[in-house]
Amino acid sequence: MNDICDIMRTSAVIPVLVIDNAATARPLAEALVAGGLRVLEVTLRTPAALDAIREMKQVPGAIVGAGTVVSLKQFEQVKEAGAEFVVSPGLTERLAEPIIASGVPYLPGIATAGDIMRGLDLGLTHFKFFPAETSGGLKALKALAAPFYQCHFCPTGGITEASAPEWLGFDPVLCVGGSWVTSGTSAEIEAKARAAAGLRR
Repeated sequence: MNDICDIMRTSAVIPVLVIDNAATARPLAEALVAGGLRVLEVTLRTPAALDAIREMKQVPGAIVGAGTVVSLKQFEQVKEAGAEFVVSPGLTERLAEPIIASGVPYLPGIATAGDIMRGLDLGLTHFKFFPAETSGGLKALKALAAPFYQCHFCPTGGITEASAPEWLGFDPVLCVGGSWVTSGTSAEIEAKARAAAGLRR
């Protein structure tokens, strides 16, 4: 997939993954994909992240991206590892411009009207609302989205199985990021993924 909109519309929930051991990456991806969650965001919060991306890329049907990308060096690293999309917690021109120029689908984080305006100036209309709950929750996103009718969002940060349906009920929200689907045995993770996949409107 070469369009961030298509990626965001693929699954109601994008699992946000913190992988400490690359050996666990492929079984985790297999369980999530079997449950219907194909889009996987591996955060660059551990030394194992790049190897985890390579492992998850081996799983048929998985669309594997890199999250918590905050520098051009990291962008080059995740590109080399085969990341199919890039997510950052914030938005700066210095990081965004090379990613956009590369053609890799990009989902930058925003939390304010100024962030969104900066993104629009760069030609972007799809954003991660982060950190979602501590930035004011759904009420804040509704207020932000009103003047930016052309934009779509993936709220991430504090989203739970209980709160996800309300977020997904807001039209500009194409998907949510969540970590509640990532714990347990393979069978438990697959069951959580199946329930999460069923949240799609």
